[in-house]
Amino acid sequence: MNIRALKILVAALGALLVAGVVALVAAIGMRMSPRAPPPVAAFTAPPATLPHGAKIEAVGAGADRIVLDIVLSDGTRQLIILETPSGRLLGTIPLRQD
Repeated sequence: MNIRALKILVAALGALLVAGVVALVAAIGMRMSPRAPPPVAAFTAPPATLPHGAKIEAVGAGADRIVLDIVLSDGTRQLIILETPSGRLLGTIPLRQD
């Protein structure tokens, strides 16, 4: 094998090595970068009905639940749990102080 062919082979293998390292660093960088969350499908739920005279004090949300902390007209408190996509009432929890 002559010297010229050997130099071409070394240069080609060196370029291949550099390209491989660049591809490896790019792949690691892409996996470590934060990804945007998938878009959430829009929905419209029917209105939630509160007891007469009730006021919403606080709202909490989970993956598929909304919790309303309400103060009733007589001063007692209640938690109302709604299902997010449908707006369906899942339950109420009366709150008492001991």
